[in-house]
Amino acid sequence: MRSAFKLIAIGGGGFTHQADPAMEDFILAQSACVRPRLGFIGAASQDDPVKISRFYARFAGLSDTLSHLLMGSNAHDASHWANNLDIIYVGGGNTVHLLKQWRQSGLDQVLMQAARQGTLLAGVSAGAVAWFDYALSDAGGQGLQPLAGLGLAAGSCCPHYSSEPARAPAFELAIAQGHLPNGLAIDDGVAVLLNQQGPQQVFSARPGAGAYRVEHTAAGAVTTLLP
Repeated sequence: MRSAFKLIAIGGGGFTHQADPAMEDFILAQSACVRPRLGFIGAASQDDPVKISRFYARFAGLSDTLSHLLMGSNAHDASHWANNLDIIYVGGGNTVHLLKQWRQSGLDQVLMQAARQGTLLAGVSAGAVAWFDYALSDAGGQGLQPLAGLGLAAGSCCPHYSSEPARAPAFELAIAQGHLPNGLAIDDGVAVLLNQQGPQQVFSARPGAGAYRVEHTAAGAVTTLLP
């Protein structure tokens, strides 16, 4: 049985792309705090200063504490940082780089522990799929391939389902052939709230955008729109 956690997985967009402002409103509403303490991790984009500045601009006035964790931080410092936050938001970028950096520094265990202790995790693209058993990622430079994640959330995950045409057939084929476990596909502009029991709520900031369950069957992969 998996430990309890609360995760918001976002398919794409949001404040780092100066889009979908309702997305952050949804994230804030999931916290038990009126003015939650927020932290940002930009390791997947090599601490892109533009994305970091957009984090501070978007949440200014909505939180009493805003901070970001730089690449190269050790596990001890990261643990102190994470323990003083209500929400940790992980930005998008290169999933392979993100996971490698976390595993080498011990941040993977720090962040998993924070999640199990009640910190709300939120992430977009790489920052969303890293938490699952597996992701469908092109970050390795070999096209869309299965990539082992941290295993906080069960199954597989694929972002950018609506904006990158190659993703839907590749994700469905990987699941149909058993290369990926059953999974969650998320359009840009869509957030899925999950816990240890699976998806609990879908929020769409864009008309017509959604999230989907993709499952292996004897006849191939079956895709179902989540309500």
